[in-house]
Amino acid sequence: MAGDLGFDGGEPRPLNYTAIQQSEEFAQLRRRMRRFVFPMTGLFLCWYMTYVLLAAFDHSLMNQKVVGQVNLGLILGVGQFISTILIMLAYLRYAKRNIDPRVEAIRTKVGVVEE
Repeated sequence: MAGDLGFDGGEPRPLNYTAIQQSEEFAQLRRRMRRFVFPMTGLFLCWYMTYVLLAAFDHSLMNQKVVGQVNLGLILGVGQFISTILIMLAYLRYAKRNIDPRVEAIRTKVGVVEE
């Protein structure tokens, strides 16, 4: 199989990207990536659209004072930024544990060396 992917243990040859893409290892990598990206994207879009719809159609709720002059709309707006940062940090952690090792395994299998 390694010979099909572009590395036969001897002289390096051009990588066979089609074979890499069709390999089981690459399919597993894509499944792992989708396992995080699709649910997180859906969750964030629901949260974002809820905020937008509340801001557009429920002014009385968004104008409710929480502390002093700080209202619920402001807190939810800042929450958008915070949730974006938290999603980024969660993805970095997930990628480091679940994606990067598989990428490295595929690179090693096909003979790609990082410099």
